[in-house]
Amino acid sequence: MCVAVALSSLTAVPALADAQHQAAYETKTVRTATGTHQISTRDLQCLSEALYFEARGEGSAGQQAVAEVILNRVDHPRFPKTVCGVVNQRGQFTYNKGARIREKGTYARVQKIAMAALAGAPRTLTNGATYFHARGVRPSWTKRFERTIRIGSHTFYRSDRRMASN
Repeated sequence: MCVAVALSSLTAVPALADAQHQAAYETKTVRTATGTHQISTRDLQCLSEALYFEARGEGSAGQQAVAEVILNRVDHPRFPKTVCGVVNQRGQFTYNKGARIREKGTYARVQKIAMAALAGAPRTLTNGATYFHARGVRPSWTKRFERTIRIGSHTFYRSDRRMASN
């Protein structure tokens, strides 16, 4: 998928919004094959950082799959309703939120994947997954959910179809 990005002007920002809340109103215009989309710069930053720290060593399909999980959570009633809310939810993503991004080229690549995901790219890789983990670990919660697919070094799970606990 080809994504071209142009920075839009600020959308209407409430006059009394402080700098932290003002950032939530900033948008970027993203042009894709399906049209032009407005995306929150804050959502873009949160999703890009999550992809960088959780999946930077993956190929584009693995990075897209992690983005799908995050956006599937945003749409799911059991999770926060924003990208940043999902990414910053206690105990869910293990990377250090204050860590520095050292590989600028890699960050630019994951940012393009994040832009496409936020602009509405089809979510067809994980079959509705809302959880994932790296292959080297086996979290206890994996027994409760249906495994949907393995992509790269991650295994993905869906939470809505409960498995029998015999």
